[in-house]
Amino acid sequence: MAVIAISRELASYGEETAQELSKLNGYKIVDREHIEAALSAMGIDVEKQARYDEKNPGFWASLSQQRDEYLHFLTQTVYETALENNCIFIGRGAHIILRGIPNLISIRIGASKTVRIERVRKAQNIDSRHALQIIESSDHDRAGFHKYFFSVDWYNPSEYDMTLTTDRFDPIHAASAIDAFRISFITEDREKEAQAKLKDLLLGAKIVTEITYNRKIPIHFLEAAVDRGVVVLHGVSNSRATVESAVAAANLVPGVKQIESAIQLVQEFTVIP
Repeated sequence: MAVIAISRELASYGEETAQELSKLNGYKIVDREHIEAALSAMGIDVEKQARYDEKNPGFWASLSQQRDEYLHFLTQTVYETALENNCIFIGRGAHIILRGIPNLISIRIGASKTVRIERVRKAQNIDSRHALQIIESSDHDRAGFHKYFFSVDWYNPSEYDMTLTTDRFDPIHAASAIDAFRISFITEDREKEAQAKLKDLLLGAKIVTEITYNRKIPIHFLEAAVDRGVVVLHGVSNSRATVESAVAAANLVPGVKQIESAIQLVQEFTVIP
């Protein structure tokens, strides 16, 4: 079984292709509504989601703690959902978040500007100039989202396993091509390796959630590297007691077998006038 991540341009039949693909293989679609519900359950309010969801956040928003919180919980949500297997992600940077997972299939769906303009024009009963403005705004936001959150070029075909241009494909044929690739590519060994890796990634995310967001222990740049339940904490702190609190909190997260701290201790200093 596989995890499929579809990145799509507006008016490229991306959502429609995902729907047809789900009909073919029975996979669950993970779309905006699914992600929003999961993030809301984690305490990320609707206003914050709207500020960042597949948008170019702008300079100041990209530097805020809210941005880091949104990305962290988005990542955790994607890990949790991917671990269930047999799912199709639509957008939200899932192909980047899950990069390196052996059973991931990443797809980019696009179409020529001319075809996209015509599709938007007909769907919304507007003129071509207005349709082009809508398309350019969407492209700007989605490209900006990937640049600011993941430092990747959304347009770069090397970020994907397969790219499809739907000028001559309808969603049914596009879905058939993707599913044929899935059938030939995914093996039992890939799936087992992916499950083990996702469990470690999810455990690492949950440890950061517990330390940083639940207990609010101030470890800067905190990361939790996990290998089969063995955890190494990385980050920076100015207090040994704070580090000990972080280690104790991590030990309480279910699934942790062993924990080691590689958190660096630095001394605060003040400038004497």
